[in-house]
Amino acid sequence: MRSWKSRVSGKRSLIADRRGAVAFEMLFVFAFLFLVILLPLADLALAGFQYIQALAALRGFGQSIQYSPPGDVTNASTWAAAALAKADSRYPIPSIQLICGESNAVCDSTNSDPSQPKYYVYSTTITLSPMVLRSAICTSTNSNPCSFTLTYSERFQ
Repeated sequence: MRSWKSRVSGKRSLIADRRGAVAFEMLFVFAFLFLVILLPLADLALAGFQYIQALAALRGFGQSIQYSPPGDVTNASTWAAAALAKADSRYPIPSIQLICGESNAVCDSTNSDPSQPKYYVYSTTITLSPMVLRSAICTSTNSNPCSFTLTYSERFQ
C-alpha cells in the first residue's frame, strides 16, 4: 500500500501536467476559427457561386436566342414569349427588351432602321442567404436587401 506522501506527490505531478488545459483551450480556438473565419468565407463563396451561376444562365440564354432573332423588332411579343420559355427555370427572366440604335430606346417604327445596331436586354434576380455576413453582403436597394437584379445585354444585329 502506498503512503500518503506518494499520493500527494502524484497530485502535484497532475497539477504540473498541463495537457488537459491545452485540450480545453482548443475548444475556444476552434470556435473562434469556425465563427470568425470559416463561416464568413462560406458566405462569400456561396454568394460568389450563386452570382456566377446566374450570369452563366443569362449568358446561356443570350446564346440560345442569338440564333433565332425576331423577324419584326417593332412587334416581337410572340417571339419574346417563345424565347422566354428557353430560360433556365432556376433563374427566370421576366421580360426581354429590344433596344434599337445608339440612344438605348426601345425598338419602334422610328428607330428600327436596319443600319442601326440592335440589342437584347434582359435580367434575372438572385436572393442570397448569408449566415454571418448579412450586413456586409445584403446591400441591395430592392425591397429585400439580399435580393439582387442582374442585367445582361447582347447585340444581335
